[in-house]
Amino acid sequence: MTTTKAAVDAYVEKNFPWNFAVNVIDITFISLGLSLISRDTIMPLLVSQLTDSKIAIGLIPAIYSLGFYLPQLFMANHAESLVRKMPFVALIGSVVERLPYLGMGLAIWAFADHTPAVTLVAFFILLAITSLGTGIGTPAWLTMIGKVLPVNRRGIFFGISGGLGALMGIVGASVVGQILDTMPYPDNFTWVFVIAFIFLAISWVGLVLNREPESLVVKKQVPLITYFKQLPNVLRGNPNFTRFLITYGISRLGAMAIGFFLVFGNTNYNLSGTQVGTLTAILIGSGGVTNLIWGWVGDRAGHKIVLVLSTFLLALAALLAWTSTSEISLIITFILLGAATSGDGISRLSIVLEFAVPEDQPTYIGLTNTLLAPVVALGPILGGWLATVMDYRSMFLISAVFALIGGVLLMAWVREPRKMTPVAISSNLTP
Repeated sequence: MTTTKAAVDAYVEKNFPWNFAVNVIDITFISLGLSLISRDTIMPLLVSQLTDSKIAIGLIPAIYSLGFYLPQLFMANHAESLVRKMPFVALIGSVVERLPYLGMGLAIWAFADHTPAVTLVAFFILLAITSLGTGIGTPAWLTMIGKVLPVNRRGIFFGISGGLGALMGIVGASVVGQILDTMPYPDNFTWVFVIAFIFLAISWVGLVLNREPESLVVKKQVPLITYFKQLPNVLRGNPNFTRFLITYGISRLGAMAIGFFLVFGNTNYNLSGTQVGTLTAILIGSGGVTNLIWGWVGDRAGHKIVLVLSTFLLALAALLAWTSTSEISLIITFILLGAATSGDGISRLSIVLEFAVPEDQPTYIGLTNTLLAPVVALGPILGGWLATVMDYRSMFLISAVFALIGGVLLMAWVREPRKMTPVAISSNLTP
């Protein structure tokens, strides 16, 4: 049994190559699978086939964000009580997180042609289920990653795995474009979701192969009321973390535009299935290339600068869409969007780990994601409403302003947590 810090460190170092490899398999194939059914391109296109409502398109990121963010604070208490996190993550990751995507494909196959309303309802229910699974498992999963991968190797891990997933996704996106063009609707969307599920299943195999040491410090699970009472002390005791939550929340309002870029392009430029696949490939490819850059920068300079730069790139993408006059400008928009979302994906949760000592990390992860849930969920709905009462371009401009404000505040108001010593929650608790 690994019960001392020296023993744990030796176990982690010995198994680092194995854990790095299996987690690369996990992230690479889950990135590939999710890129084929992208929430930024393919899912909005599917929903636009099922309904004319712009708000329904905004519901895609809204529902996913609520399911992903809200349960994490409730699960952090449980995650902190687990000696090993992987068995719990593997269970949730199989049935609740990955299986619903197969259900989406089957629902499209069974109902989309004759009863699109039923398909739409089933799609959103299954999207909510998979997002809940991801949210429930994230505090334990990310804490496990923090245990098996040293802090100065996490950025390059996310960069390499995300980059490989993106490179494979470029090929996959071209296949998706061919499927959308050559197969009749709704069979084309059915096969896209089924193929994506196969890759998600492969990623799960990588997940369960982790060699995780026992946690040195395991907190006793306490009643939720007791647990929640200590949370205000976390924010008061770590003002730099509180400033991060505020600034990042503002910048996330700038993400309200993301789900509408492709629908805007399709409305204005009548995109073919091949063009949709090409834009998806550009999004994935841009993210793949910049994944490696962001991972390198995050490991060496900290994840704050990555988040600042990715927020500015998001603002630039929205501004370019605001002034778009051709498909060329749309291509550049998707290049910027890929770079922005990859930077956010690598550093958003990695930076949170650095605000806390290891035993408190699930609470910090859950607190971050649950507090940000209303902003992240309501932003796309606000975007859909603005696009309805105004137009797409006006909504893009407003989202760019939010992203710029959030990026400037994050740069000027938040200190790089890696340069500070984290303080345990217990030291900030009042008697």
